[in-house]
Amino acid sequence: MPCSKQPNYIQSLGLLQWPLSYLFMFFILQPLLIFLLFTSLWPLPTLYLAWLILDWKTPEQGGRRSSWVRNWHVWTHIRDYFPITILKTKDLSPEHNYIMGVHPHGLLTFGAFCNFCTEATAFSKTFPGITPYLATLSWFFKIPFIRDYLMAKGVCSVSQPAIDYVLSHSTGNLLGIVIGGVKEALQSMPNNTTLLIHKHKGFVRIALQHGAHLVPTFTFGETEVYDQFVCHKGSKMHKFQHIFRWFFGFYFCVFYGQGFLEGSKGLLPYHRPIVTVVGEPLPLPHIEKPTQEMVDKYHALYVDALNKLFEQHKTQYGCPDTQKLRLL
Repeated sequence: MPCSKQPNYIQSLGLLQWPLSYLFMFFILQPLLIFLLFTSLWPLPTLYLAWLILDWKTPEQGGRRSSWVRNWHVWTHIRDYFPITILKTKDLSPEHNYIMGVHPHGLLTFGAFCNFCTEATAFSKTFPGITPYLATLSWFFKIPFIRDYLMAKGVCSVSQPAIDYVLSHSTGNLLGIVIGGVKEALQSMPNNTTLLIHKHKGFVRIALQHGAHLVPTFTFGETEVYDQFVCHKGSKMHKFQHIFRWFFGFYFCVFYGQGFLEGSKGLLPYHRPIVTVVGEPLPLPHIEKPTQEMVDKYHALYVDALNKLFEQHKTQYGCPDTQKLRLL
């Protein structure tokens, strides 16, 4: 069971504003946008909607990041809450592009967000000349306001056109993809290192098509910050999770952590160190039409590199020496 401590209220509020800001945009700003269309202020939402149409393809063309948003001080409160850090094992050359495998998904992907979507852990100083992107569900970029907020932090669509654009326009781009996808969130619970990877080979094919190097990463502590209720296969809740996934693109997970009061339960994550270890890049050849044999070969090399990365650092970051990655 993860340990808890008396919350720092500034850090806790800084952490809560992250998911709450998306809820505010979805449930408050969007209805307000529609409401204003029927008032004397109708030109304001009309201008925004017109601009939205003109800007529709921007998420698939590199997005529109904002160094100002990425450097907001509030991100340091999220960093310090756990705390979150990043460890570089090898330099990344700005002369290449990279696909970075993000493992594990966790429930809210705190490590990847803080390390690659903000400057709270000084990514640009740790990897000079490298521009990080984190890919997420494409339909998020169809939602007014939320799309702009995501792009400002360097988040891009996981669609094929968006990935192709990042990997083919200039060099020094690091595209993070959560290889296990949203289904891996169901495996997120303390002392569990289960990754969904054996059937997930599309990222290798894309890397070969662009000659991008593969970079394995593992975020220790990501699955330790919440407890999750396991819904057994065949149960009503398990069926509901899959129906929810069909409608919204991600799974409905029932989880809990600690509350504001010491010893209480709530939706705040446990205070556990989160460390993202960025491994050595795996060079790949540039093959426009790779065969399945080529994809399988480099997928196996990537899995082997990921395993080695985990084994080299696991005891340093809280895993017992006997713990192994469980790859499905």
